[in-house]
Amino acid sequence: MGRRILTFVFAFITWYLIAWPYDFYSGSLDIQMLIAGAVVSLMAAVILGEVFTSVRHRHNIFYRLFWGVIYIPVLFFYIIIANLDVLYRIIHPARPINPGIVKVKTGLKNTTARTVLANSITLTPGTLTVDIKDDGVLYVHCINIKHTDIKQATQHIVMRFERLLARVFE
Repeated sequence: MGRRILTFVFAFITWYLIAWPYDFYSGSLDIQMLIAGAVVSLMAAVILGEVFTSVRHRHNIFYRLFWGVIYIPVLFFYIIIANLDVLYRIIHPARPINPGIVKVKTGLKNTTARTVLANSITLTPGTLTVDIKDDGVLYVHCINIKHTDIKQATQHIVMRFERLLARVFE
């Protein structure tokens, strides 16, 4: 039951941030949108609750939920930073890019955590997760490779997300 609740909360928070049914100017909340988001989130939780959380966790649901809520603004922060970096590369006259694929390693054991990590990397502009191996190796295409060493590339690309995702999923 706790797995479905966690899935519902994450789905609803994500939906709320995307749909944003609150109007600041009038100070009103669109109740129909709120109910629709709750219904869709509930359906996702019922159908996918066991899929997203398939491993028994060390921490209770509230601990993981807290760190999941903390993760969202951190992800948005890195998305904004990456957008500004890509914008700089677009408008710079010399177009300073050095594209390529780097190999990075994650310490995350849970497949859901690895998937969320790969999606988080892909969501940041200028990077795309190409492949995930069973041993925790990810291949990431970058618009500008800063490090070719696996440890330095892992530190630069993976570590900013990995610590928080470990608290949520493992």
